[in-house]
Amino acid sequence: MKTNGIASNFDYSEETLTLEQVGELSGDILLEFGAPWCGHCQAASAAINEVVNEHADLSHIKIYDGKGKRLGRGFKVKLWPTLILLHDGQEVGRLVRPLRADEVRDLMSKLR
Repeated sequence: MKTNGIASNFDYSEETLTLEQVGELSGDILLEFGAPWCGHCQAASAAINEVVNEHADLSHIKIYDGKGKRLGRGFKVKLWPTLILLHDGQEVGRLVRPLRADEVRDLMSKLR
């Protein structure tokens, strides 16, 4: 899937954007920092996907995070999953370790 010129991905991608590239993005984007083996990420997956599917114009980018990963460090990510909501490259909200869809919906409400 591709929206706003950015490909959404369903699996965590190790090839990530730089902080500078993130700042140049347009539209609404949800960055999800985590790892496929992370139990917290697996537990949050259904809630995140439920809400992402409600927002057709949202680009959802899953970023494989870990030691030495610059983008996660640039956003000061410490726990997984961390969701960072962007509008035109600027952070408008973040959520750490969501378990319920209503938590993710609350984050998405920051776009209005």
